[in-house]
Amino acid sequence: MLEYLVLGAAGFAAGLLNSVAGGGTFLTFPALVWAGVPPISANASATVAALPGYVGSAVAFRQDMRAEGTLGLRAIVAVATLGSIVGAVLLILTPGDLFSGIVPWLLLIATVLFASGPLLMQYLRRGGRGDAGQALSAVAILAVSIYGGYFNGGLGIMLLATFGLLGYVNLHSMNGLKNVLSAILSLVSALTFVVAGLIAWEPALLMAVCSTVGGYVGARQSRNIRTDILRIFVTCVGAVMTVAFFIL
Repeated sequence: MLEYLVLGAAGFAAGLLNSVAGGGTFLTFPALVWAGVPPISANASATVAALPGYVGSAVAFRQDMRAEGTLGLRAIVAVATLGSIVGAVLLILTPGDLFSGIVPWLLLIATVLFASGPLLMQYLRRGGRGDAGQALSAVAILAVSIYGGYFNGGLGIMLLATFGLLGYVNLHSMNGLKNVLSAILSLVSALTFVVAGLIAWEPALLMAVCSTVGGYVGARQSRNIRTDILRIFVTCVGAVMTVAFFIL
């Protein structure tokens, strides 16, 4: 019963966080590992648990999705899909012991990216980067999509950073495209993980349901929630989890 309560609470809190600030992976992944799910399976299961929230966000932001550079939307989606498949396959092929050693570094990268989010947004608002060209744009989106397929933490910030470096200046279209690509990356990765048999279905479904509820509550209460305080909280959680995984 305690395990169900912890997993359900982590899923609910992750859904709420993802809807207003992001960083839900810092709660769901450690909770699954605590519940005895092997790290690779926990990573795959956390992706499935986050999928309903990503899809809901993608639907809500579909009107804002547009490309600003030389790479069209269809090409962006195609490259992102390819990258997510590559990342998911790399995760499947990674030995469990090796992945356990990589996890602390992935959490560290995700925590630093999440903590630097406000500074990144200030930088993006200045814009004026110029067009990166089709080849460089495709390579950059492919790289961040491989990361997203391999490990979901900090994906949103990485996508925004990539768009900014490629010359995007409209934050509404950037946010819309970010949400849609996050949903596509998670869906493709989740399907790959399902085929590979990596999903711990019972905790994943429990978290998915609770995450959906948390996302709905977060969306309804978003104007009443201090996102700056949430960001500090999530950063602290990410830092604690990073230290814990380095020690363990």
